[in-house]
Amino acid sequence: MKPAPELKPTADLCDDHGDAVQVLDGGFGSYGGVDAFGGPVSTIAVFEDNTLVRDALAEPGEGRVLVVAGGGSTRCALVGGNLGVLAAENGWAGIVVDGCVRDAAELRDAAVGIRARGTCPRKSVKRGAGDRDVPVTVAGVDLTPGVWLWADEDGIVVAAADLEQINLERA
Repeated sequence: MKPAPELKPTADLCDDHGDAVQVLDGGFGSYGGVDAFGGPVSTIAVFEDNTLVRDALAEPGEGRVLVVAGGGSTRCALVGGNLGVLAAENGWAGIVVDGCVRDAAELRDAAVGIRARGTCPRKSVKRGAGDRDVPVTVAGVDLTPGVWLWADEDGIVVAAADLEQINLERA
């Protein structure tokens, strides 16, 4: 694993900000080459089709986290090794997949954080179906584009604003 950027641990964010922080239900494994990541959210709502995922990751990430609301499907992967490399090259901080990834060994070498429900060797279809930058619900939490997400070994949390910046402004 690559060294994690200096981010406040999710446990500390929960302790310091209480109900301003929502915790995604468990069940996400770590597959990327970065242990901890965070940033503003961009969303994709798809089902067993990763065309929009590739389109998003081909754009400049600018430190954002792509949340892929894939319905929790375990029948195919929505992110694989090539997309992990693409995300890292384009400056995405991380990817959270409510579904599966594949090429796990390749993903571990990508300099991007990746959380997913599991792995599946089958690739997705390519029909271009889905929606981009729309409100989604993942793991019991409603997410809209622009909310902030942090992920580390303890879990995944979200808040309406950059809580780390708020802490710096208070100091």
